[in-house]
Amino acid sequence: MYRLSRLRYIFPIGLFITFFLDGSISKVFSGWLFSYPYSTVSHLVVLWLVLACFFEEDIKIPLVPFAAVAGLVFDLYYSGIVGLFMFLFPLIVGLTKTLAKYFSPTFLTAIMIFFIDIAFLELVNYFAYSLIGVISSNFGDFLIYVLAPTLALNLIYLVILYFPIHSLFERSLQEKN
Repeated sequence: MYRLSRLRYIFPIGLFITFFLDGSISKVFSGWLFSYPYSTVSHLVVLWLVLACFFEEDIKIPLVPFAAVAGLVFDLYYSGIVGLFMFLFPLIVGLTKTLAKYFSPTFLTAIMIFFIDIAFLELVNYFAYSLIGVISSNFGDFLIYVLAPTLALNLIYLVILYFPIHSLFERSLQEKN
């Protein structure tokens, strides 16, 4: 049960940390992440939410409300366009849970589903921003200069952080308050 596990503290703290790490990493490594013509976007919040879908077991963390609140704060703090990430983050959680039903929870499955999630997030983000005129690049440039480097960076994050986060969730689930 979620309210009896240590995850009730650890999950929101992890979400908070990943939220600010996204911006901090982008700021500190901006010369490398945003070197013309490439634009690489860090999605640690999405990584945290997706891995929580895999590791929650029987606890059933209320991921959709957490994702909606994180998305709203993300919109207000980073993008300035309220609503997009507030709906995208819960959609990503739903997509992850739907896809995870059809596969056994392994490291390779997590890579595949996270790849799909990041691609979906970036594609919807691109089309939404194109629709309202925030960006004007063509789709081919987006695929080469934004989507490909973003997928590469976030898959590197997943490979590096999968086992430490899995260990954190396991320890949190084993120890009850």
